[in-house]
Amino acid sequence: MNSSKPAFCDLRWIRVAAGVLGLLGVTLGAFGAHVLQNALKARDMTGVWDTAVKYQLVHAAALLAVAGWAQTGGGDAGGRRLITRAAGCWTVGVIFFSGSLYLLALGGPAWIGPVTPLGGLALMAGWGLVIVAAWRRPG
Repeated sequence: MNSSKPAFCDLRWIRVAAGVLGLLGVTLGAFGAHVLQNALKARDMTGVWDTAVKYQLVHAAALLAVAGWAQTGGGDAGGRRLITRAAGCWTVGVIFFSGSLYLLALGGPAWIGPVTPLGGLALMAGWGLVIVAAWRRPG
């Protein structure tokens, strides 16, 4: 990382997170559709698994988009900071939201259930930060 830039300007972590979440999303989607298909059907959890995959993949793509936005003109330093925070919220949100749904679909412990809405709140917070960053940028 270039030491003259603040840490929030280093967008590599966002691109790496997008790649990891995208790769795992496709892998888990295929795994659920093929390897776990019968187990998920028996538990009536196919829809839960599919929801986890969908949210993971959507936010992986969104991470790529905000990384590009921040790199090509996300506004002033404050706007880039908001975009980076949005990316952090999405990354944590996917881990909590989709991760808890994967665990629940596989028969994980009931205490995992309350983690799902916390992940959803993190995802929503990320989108709220995107709105604020977009509003701050004229044009």
